[in-house]
Amino acid sequence: MQHCDTLIAPRWCIPVEPSGVVLTGHAVIVTDGKITDLLPIEKARQVYQPSVHIERPQHALIPGFVNSHTHAAMTLLRGLAEDLPLQGWLRDGIWPAEKRWVSAEMVRDGTELAIAEMLTAGITCFSDQYFFPEIVAETAVDLGMRAMVGTPVVEFPTSWAGSAGEYLSKGADLVHDPFAEHPLVSTCFAPHSISALSDESFTELRVMADQLDVPVQMHLHETTAEIAASVKQSGQRPCERLDALGLVNAALLAVHAVHMTDAEVARFAEAGVNIAHCPRSNLKLASGIAPVGRYRAAGVNVAIGTDGAASNNVLDVLAEIRLAALLAKVTENDAAAISAAEALHMGTLGGAAALGLAQTTGSITTGKYADLACVDLGSLNSQPIYDVVSQLVYTANASQVSDVWVAGKHQLDNGQLAHINTDELLERSNEWRDRMAGSSDDQAR
Repeated sequence: MQHCDTLIAPRWCIPVEPSGVVLTGHAVIVTDGKITDLLPIEKARQVYQPSVHIERPQHALIPGFVNSHTHAAMTLLRGLAEDLPLQGWLRDGIWPAEKRWVSAEMVRDGTELAIAEMLTAGITCFSDQYFFPEIVAETAVDLGMRAMVGTPVVEFPTSWAGSAGEYLSKGADLVHDPFAEHPLVSTCFAPHSISALSDESFTELRVMADQLDVPVQMHLHETTAEIAASVKQSGQRPCERLDALGLVNAALLAVHAVHMTDAEVARFAEAGVNIAHCPRSNLKLASGIAPVGRYRAAGVNVAIGTDGAASNNVLDVLAEIRLAALLAKVTENDAAAISAAEALHMGTLGGAAALGLAQTTGSITTGKYADLACVDLGSLNSQPIYDVVSQLVYTANASQVSDVWVAGKHQLDNGQLAHINTDELLERSNEWRDRMAGSSDDQAR
C-alpha cells in the first residue's frame, strides 16, 4: 500500500473543476500539502495507508473559499461607524480611527482575528489591502493561511509610509524579501482608489508592477460620487483615466466595479481585467448593485470578496456567493442569471483566477495545494437534499463548516480551530474595543 498523509472521505466531493460535477463516495488523498489523488473511497482504502483518516459521512468537501478582497485588520473597527454612506463612513468614522490607532500591533491583532473568523467560515485564501502589509504576511504565515498581500499606495503620509514613493519602495521590498519564495504568500500593489494618486505616481506604480510582474488591485467605480469627482478633477471617468495610464490590463483586479457602462465592461473583457464583487458591503454602504450578469455575459471573470468587517460586517464568502446569485437574478430579471454552480465557482476558482492563483488553488484537482473545506449538510436547514450544490449555496451557512485544510494542514478540525488560541484572541480584541471606545468617550466629553 502507498503511504499518504491524509485520506478525506466525505459523502460528496464538489471539485468545482469541471463545473457542476458532484462525486459521491470519493476520497481525496493529501501528501506533502498537495492533492495527490481523487478516487472512489473503497479503492482509496485498498491503495493508500494514511497517517490520518477523516470520515465525514454527511458532508460536502469543496475547495476552500477565496476571499478576493478584504482589509483584514479592520475587524477591530467592526461596528465602529454604522449606517453611513461610503464618504461619510470614511470621513467621519474610519479615517479618524485609523489615524489614531493603526500600528503594527493593531494590524497583527486585527489580522489574526480576521484569519480565525475566515477559517471558521471555510475561507482558505484572502487578498488583503491594508497598512503594514509585512505584518499581514507574517501573521498569515504564522497562522498557516494563504494570502495575497497588497501594498497600499496613497499620496498622503500615514504611520506606515510618508509618500507615494515610499509606499512603492516598501512594496517592492515586500515582493523580494522575505516572502518571495513562500508558498502561502503572494504580493500585489493596492492603490486605494482613483483619487489617491497623481498621474505621475500611477505611472511609477505601473512601471514598477510591470517590472516586478505583480498584480494591481484597487477600489474602482464603487460609487457615483467617485465617478463624478473624477470627471470634475480630470475630465475622465476612473476607468478612462486608468486606461490612459496603461493600467487597464490583465494584471488589474477592479474591486467593486458597481457603476460601469457597457463600453467599460467591454473594455474590461478585452483587457482581461478581473472584478472583485463585494455585494454585502455595496448594499450596506448604499453604493449600489454591481451588474454581475453583464460582466459574466461579456466574459469578465468575477470573484467574490467580503470587503473589510468594518463595512460588511462579517467575513463570510459562503453568504456572499448566495447574495451575489440572488442579486444577479433580480437585476437581470432572470432566475437563471447565475446558477448555484456558477456562484460556487465565483467564490473558489474564480477568486483564485482573479489573484493569479488558479494553478495553485481554487479547485479539487491533483497537483494543487490541499486548500479544502468540509460543510455539514446534515442539519435541518439543509434537508432534504435533491441537489447538493444548490443546497450548499442556498441553504448552508458558515456554522456548518466543520473542517478546513490549508496546504494540507488541518486548521479547523470538526468545528474547532486547531492552531489558534481563541481565548487569547478574544481577550486582545476586547482590549482594543476598550481602548477605542474609551478614546471616543474622552473626545465626546
